[in-house]
Amino acid sequence: MRLGWTVAGAVAGIVLVLAWQNVVERRTPPLSTLDAPAMVREIQSLSELVSIKYTVQKVVGLEEQKSPVGSEKLLLIVQAEVLAGVDLSSLSPASIKIPPDRNIKVSLPPARIFHIVIDDKETKVWDRRITWWTPWVSADPDLERQARLAATKSIEQAALDMGILDQARRNAETVIRNLLQTLGAKSVTLSLT
Repeated sequence: MRLGWTVAGAVAGIVLVLAWQNVVERRTPPLSTLDAPAMVREIQSLSELVSIKYTVQKVVGLEEQKSPVGSEKLLLIVQAEVLAGVDLSSLSPASIKIPPDRNIKVSLPPARIFHIVIDDKETKVWDRRITWWTPWVSADPDLERQARLAATKSIEQAALDMGILDQARRNAETVIRNLLQTLGAKSVTLSLT
């Protein structure tokens, strides 16, 4: 009976060791099977990595002079979302260095603003006036479009002034670092190209 328990204990011990080894191997896959092109493909699959979104509101005023006299003024409140991140599609195998110690080095492209999307529900004309002593002057339907274009440039500059590119870069680095560590990197050093 004692021999049976000893054999059962030994078998259970071997099973536990093999199970633990399997768990450890799953946590840290062998990096030797990954090369720079494979890692580039994994990173490029993220494509345009939008890593931050700012919501910016701006008030834009335009004045248009009418011929022969008078003017039209427009005051527009614009709200937009500014999306920024890193375009990973431009990475090449030369962008990733994989030394034997698994301390991977990646050169990322700089962060940039991808899109500025005006929220039409939150954008409105606050005030529109035509010179009172020129009632024959008609409103210009294109003035609001011009104000939106001016607002887009103003919103982009406001987002840049608030540091959207620095935040986008930091967030993208975190995502890339986590992805590569999941693939088995011991540590990841990121730099800008």
